[in-house]
Amino acid sequence: MFIKSLELKNYRNYEQLSMNFAGGTNLLYGDNAQGKTNIVEAIYLAATTKSHRGSKDREIIQFHHDEAHIRIHYEKQDIMHQLDMHLKKNRVKGVAIDRIPIRKSSDLLGQIPVIFFSPEDLKIIKNGPSERRKFLDIELSQLERLYLYHLTKYNKILMQRNNLLKQLKFQPNLVDTLEFWDLQLVKYGSEVIRYRRKFIDHLNMIIKQIHRKLTGNREEIQLEYENNVEYDIFLTELNKKRSIDLKYTTTSIGPHRDDISFIVNGIDIRKFGSQGQQRTAALSLKLSQIQLVKEVLHDTPVLLLDDVLSELDSNRKIYLLESIKDTQTFITCTGLDEFISQHLPVQRMFQIKEGKIIKQN
Repeated sequence: MFIKSLELKNYRNYEQLSMNFAGGTNLLYGDNAQGKTNIVEAIYLAATTKSHRGSKDREIIQFHHDEAHIRIHYEKQDIMHQLDMHLKKNRVKGVAIDRIPIRKSSDLLGQIPVIFFSPEDLKIIKNGPSERRKFLDIELSQLERLYLYHLTKYNKILMQRNNLLKQLKFQPNLVDTLEFWDLQLVKYGSEVIRYRRKFIDHLNMIIKQIHRKLTGNREEIQLEYENNVEYDIFLTELNKKRSIDLKYTTTSIGPHRDDISFIVNGIDIRKFGSQGQQRTAALSLKLSQIQLVKEVLHDTPVLLLDDVLSELDSNRKIYLLESIKDTQTFITCTGLDEFISQHLPVQRMFQIKEGKIIKQN
């Protein structure tokens, strides 16, 4: 997998932008708030249909325009492709691959497998369960198209069931319709649980070795999938919790309440780990994702490192850069001094200032 070029039009602070990239490390440097993150955001958005910042399309389009455009030329299995994405203020975004429009986001996911790593990802372990579920959903959706289908169905049914629970406060005669939504919730929720468990099992086989190397064999890591309910007893447990759900007008069990625990040397580092342990585990997690994509998709993902090197100490930084030598990487940072002093390999460099490339080599 190799992104050859990126073009932006009316995107954030870029009126027009055209860039050609190297297959190795591409460095975007410059002062803060100049537009470096906007470039890696555009790549991530084109690959996943969503901004890593959670921004809506209308927030990305330049103020005096109704549309923005992203175009990426990329090579996949020795074949060149073109991806076009039109962001629209008042309509759904349009996406085309090789000039052929696609209707479903599932057709786009996996075309350009990406892994995004920012300072916020270093907090994934100490943050709340929703952050870890988000990680599961984003990564699995790129690897398994059917997972996204089951997850989307589950979330829609969950919302409809919760709406019905609220409605039953005023229309108790509708209680018999709850059984229909329960069966649908279990049908799709069970598949979500199965995919997540399989994903964590596979990830465990990879992360253990990486974490040992990263810690000099001082630490052993184990990821544990804390599913809120087992898929084979989901319906039974849902029936048991019905009175509670009716009382609080919300669904109390299901994969929307899952979590992941990170056990290092027998200790749950979400609660009892040091900041250093949490950061090292987060780094191990990101490096494991690269290997996982290679094994599942038989392709190498594109790695986006947004200002994350400034958050890592020298040893972790060097280990990270050594580990991604065969991966196309985009790195944003404020300066070149550290790269030059440590002789870190960079194939292309772009200096960004006020939404323009003022220097490149």
